[in-house]
Amino acid sequence: MTARILVVDDVPANIKLLEARLLADYFDVLTAQNGADALAICRRAHVDLILLDIMMPEMDGFEVCGRLKSDPRTAHIPVVMVTALDQPEDRVRGLEAGADEFLTKPVNDLQLMTRVRSLLRLKTLTDELRIRAETAHLINTQDMLNGTREGEREPGHVLLVDERVTSQERVTRILEPIAEVVAMSDPQAALFEAAERPYDLVVVSDNFSAYDPLRLCSQLRSVERTRFLPLMLIAKGNASHTVTRGLELGVNDYILRPLDGNELLARVSTQIRRKRYDDYLRRSVRETIELAVTDGLTGLHNRRYLDSHIQSLIERAAARSRPLSICMADIDRFKAINDTHGHEAGDDVLRELARRIRQTVRGADLACRYGGEEFVVVMPDTDAALAESVAERLRVGIESAPFFLKARNLALPVTASLGTATLRAGELTPEPLFRRADDALYTAKRTGRNKVVANAA
Repeated sequence: MTARILVVDDVPANIKLLEARLLADYFDVLTAQNGADALAICRRAHVDLILLDIMMPEMDGFEVCGRLKSDPRTAHIPVVMVTALDQPEDRVRGLEAGADEFLTKPVNDLQLMTRVRSLLRLKTLTDELRIRAETAHLINTQDMLNGTREGEREPGHVLLVDERVTSQERVTRILEPIAEVVAMSDPQAALFEAAERPYDLVVVSDNFSAYDPLRLCSQLRSVERTRFLPLMLIAKGNASHTVTRGLELGVNDYILRPLDGNELLARVSTQIRRKRYDDYLRRSVRETIELAVTDGLTGLHNRRYLDSHIQSLIERAAARSRPLSICMADIDRFKAINDTHGHEAGDDVLRELARRIRQTVRGADLACRYGGEEFVVVMPDTDAALAESVAERLRVGIESAPFFLKARNLALPVTASLGTATLRAGELTPEPLFRRADDALYTAKRTGRNKVVANAA
């Protein structure tokens, strides 16, 4: 894994020590000796992770972290605070400022590198989602990371897996202000529970007499439905090997016993916030994909989707020796509707026509707005005679009842002309098929409109 890491410390010797360790693992390293320089570097250069000292003059690490997390351009960068401060309240303050981890000097090399790699893996996933989402949407990163969007202040849903009932009760009591906790003692039952219900976080304790908690963590990471579900490990204070292996397996965070309630609250809050941010990005990606292939006015698929999908339908039909037909429909005298009643009325007609197409076509058919007032229906497993019958049913459905124009509070009679064509033996591209359907449509227009013409030469 290669990445660019920024080391921020006002002591040159500390910078050299961390820089040497990171360079040995082939990371690209940037350095800064004060908070202002660190902020400037993050604004002008790509940074994947920040190792940030707290005790610095003029601007301490808490303030630097707060500024980074309040800037949408840098809020997504993981921050690891590396400091000599070792009091629980210092860790809590750092986590509340937005830090992703808090390591105490002198830092254990194995713990540092394992944590760095774990955070970089998570950032890679988030970056990919963020880049895809930003192709169509301007994401308010700060609002999402702070949880200020609608619904983001709702309590989190946490699954706690712990064999000891007293420990379950204490953790549940600590998390009560921010989360609804479901506590389970059976790891295998917990695995099914996590896969079946929408949790924001799974907290796995090492309080098991005859079970390795890392096995559950590994299983959660290998199951498709829980692969991206955040995991937190509660471990004994001397269980460094368990923590290191857990991070390597994909555990997102950990906390050591004896538990500090404020630190647990801060760490769980961070994980819930990031889970919801990533969920938002995934939803945004899905919506972006839908917008890219859907006609915004009618809700049907658009020509882009048709162009990308028709080839595979033709190849499948040829491979299975099954028929495939298309129907092209065009609203009669649509320009006159626009000119007489206005474009809002024209939009009403297009929306209503799309609704009637959806009512008429079968589940396996693909209905698209081809452009303007022209629509296409692709009909797999449909021969010429059946395609003509479907087209005639659609024509009748359009003519049978007037279209209501909301813009003019008017019911308007509307008709359409339709042309059909069927894939011929040996045809492996859509162009000849569409050309014949277009010729048929033109014939229907030229010979009186409001009719279906099939397979025009």
